[in-house]
Amino acid sequence: MRDYLFDVAATCPYGLKRRAVYRQAPCPPLSGEVLDNFLQAGFRRNGNTMYTMACPDCRGCVPIRLRVADFKPNRNQRRVWRRNRDVRVSQGPLQLSEGKLALCERFLARRYPDQPGMFAPEEREGRAVDYYGGFFLNSIVETYEVAYRLEDQLLGLAVIDLSPTALNAVYFFFDPDKADRSPGTLNILYLIELCRYLGLEFLYLGYWIENVSAMNYKIRFKPYQLRIDDEWQTMP
Repeated sequence: MRDYLFDVAATCPYGLKRRAVYRQAPCPPLSGEVLDNFLQAGFRRNGNTMYTMACPDCRGCVPIRLRVADFKPNRNQRRVWRRNRDVRVSQGPLQLSEGKLALCERFLARRYPDQPGMFAPEEREGRAVDYYGGFFLNSIVETYEVAYRLEDQLLGLAVIDLSPTALNAVYFFFDPDKADRSPGTLNILYLIELCRYLGLEFLYLGYWIENVSAMNYKIRFKPYQLRIDDEWQTMP
């Protein structure tokens, strides 16, 4: 795998004042077993590329995952689950629609107005269709969407990859006007239940970064595992 990796420098996608380095490999379609190997090694997927962060002066991006059999919801998470009992959830192949594009644009504009480095230039011009297509639809693995709806209105949408042992949470966007429903927490709770239903061991949540407050919600799902010094370590 290392023979195919190369480094790409870029602005830090998480707003930190330093240069980021993506160590990545463009890939052909991957089997579920190969995807498992990438995920266990701490890699993420962006379209048809698998990558990890190799920033020279920073080790802030720490891969995080849940062993779903060990997870126990806290009081707030149980409250979020009960509050959203009226949300209808569906799963299926990842598909493009005007409604999904519009929600994605609203989410990006509202949540990340001052971090243009996070998104492709075409998205910054309001062309979420290109960002959506390149990041989500251009998949090299078994990829699905999980849609959350309130009556006929789209509340949020998760993009997930499936491997023999895990779900990989690629991205989640939601209606910023419904943030009081804690849709991000609802999504992870549902994905945990989906993992259990499918008999999967892990739910990969991407990166946790201690100095980025927007990522603090990930460590509220306990116990969780962090990949530190090339090993997955369980945190209480």
